[in-house]
Amino acid sequence: MDEKNYTGAVPENYRGDSITAECFREFENTDAARACFRESAMKLMDVDHWHEWATEMLGRFVISDVFGNPVGGTAREGLLIRINIPGPGSSSGKGYDWVRIEEIARMASGTVESLAMRVRPVSAPGSDEKEPAHFYDSQSTSTFTLTRENAVVTAAIYDRNIVSNTTPESLIDKLRNAIAGFFGKKAFSKIQWQVLVEGLLKVRG
Repeated sequence: MDEKNYTGAVPENYRGDSITAECFREFENTDAARACFRESAMKLMDVDHWHEWATEMLGRFVISDVFGNPVGGTAREGLLIRINIPGPGSSSGKGYDWVRIEEIARMASGTVESLAMRVRPVSAPGSDEKEPAHFYDSQSTSTFTLTRENAVVTAAIYDRNIVSNTTPESLIDKLRNAIAGFFGKKAFSKIQWQVLVEGLLKVRG
């Protein structure tokens, strides 16, 4: 499928690897598609409950403020997402990986509506370190999108410019990020994101 980048939030891939996960549903009419889009958009913005929409998710995601405190509610630009993945956590991230929600974009026309949220690895809250507490480096991004084109709704996640973060001062974190980054690019992110996009399009009831 073609990349769904109506909002312009998905960056071009100019280095490293890229990962794409997509799922779509076709409805009998646009009213049903609009209803699915609205419900799926609420689920996408409710990051704390992604594991409920996608019960086979490997990681847990928690919306946090800039101090790392869970805040719940809907995703907003500038907030952080605390990620707990299987295996050893980042010591610089106090056991977690961290990303910042840097853009939430929306567009709508007569036949198309789209929502996108882009996140980027960052250092842990309260840390003096410049490098991110994440197994990917700071130029890597993940963009979560939901798009309705007439009676077709597509959920997609685009990881772009993916490079493992091997710059931490801690040798343990260097090794952990190299391993996690490798498996993230080869399996973890792809499997996890595919489960999530499929879960987002499951209509309740």
